[in-house]
Amino acid sequence: MTTLPLPVLDETNSAYWQAGETGSLRILRCQSCRAWIHPPTAVCPDCLSFEVAPEAVSGRATVAAFTINYQKWVPDMEVPFALAIVELDDAPGIRLTTRLVDIAPDEVRCGLATEVVFEHVEDVWLPLFRPTQGAK
Repeated sequence: MTTLPLPVLDETNSAYWQAGETGSLRILRCQSCRAWIHPPTAVCPDCLSFEVAPEAVSGRATVAAFTINYQKWVPDMEVPFALAIVELDDAPGIRLTTRLVDIAPDEVRCGLATEVVFEHVEDVWLPLFRPTQGAK
């Protein structure tokens, strides 16, 4: 369980941070031009429409970049761990910064197929990613 600061929820980002309660990953999408939007914002950066709404995505992603962290930022932090940037498979252009779980740090590689899992902390469901079955 994380001991790092949690995001401050507001009406723009709560769908992202709380969708894990139902087991889904939700990303904002412009309802006018259909562009995916992340991080969450009230206005589409492509067409400036205010018609944005969260839509469920599959939660499948590919590791685009990663680093292995050995620094204990808080006393009870378990190290080492993999911090990654993953590209969502069905939301082109959307990359999330996340922790990789259920994999040894020395097994992580770019191109690794992953799927979302959630860590529930207080009123937030943190989207983490693990290798998809058979992807190691």
